[in-house]
Amino acid sequence: MPRPPYIADLREHIGTRLLWLPGATAYVLRENGGVTELLLVRRSDNGHWTPICGMTDPGEEPDITAVREALEEASVHVEVERLVSVQALAVNTYPNGDRTQYLDHAFRCRWVSGEATVGDDESTEVGWFAVDELPELNDRFRRHLRLVLEPPAGVAFGRQERSA
Repeated sequence: MPRPPYIADLREHIGTRLLWLPGATAYVLRENGGVTELLLVRRSDNGHWTPICGMTDPGEEPDITAVREALEEASVHVEVERLVSVQALAVNTYPNGDRTQYLDHAFRCRWVSGEATVGDDESTEVGWFAVDELPELNDRFRRHLRLVLEPPAGVAFGRQERSA
């Protein structure tokens, strides 16, 4: 995945040291014939299905990141409905040795328009899945999806479970 120019510039100064970055995850939902569907992309780097994820640009609000990434990655227009979780993710080490850690902002989003198609080289497939017939998702995505599907009840911080 291409590195944004500002990250490349930072890396010239800090090398592979840990870089703390804000990010956003968009859980995009739509109703289709009475069935709630979730938009997922299959990542080109590891083949895993995930919600829309991306790095927040300098000065960009995380909810705007979610909207922008949905358009860039899946060619769909979405509306952010609410923030469901804020969580510091584990440190990630890339094959080139670069280390990052993200502060993820997870949003429930509503599909507005657009035919879901692969929009960039970060994914190989895009698809709508009934929420009760999803492909395998990691623990974080499954936990956040539970929060996304619940009635609004505040924001979950960290890995804590929100009580109903």
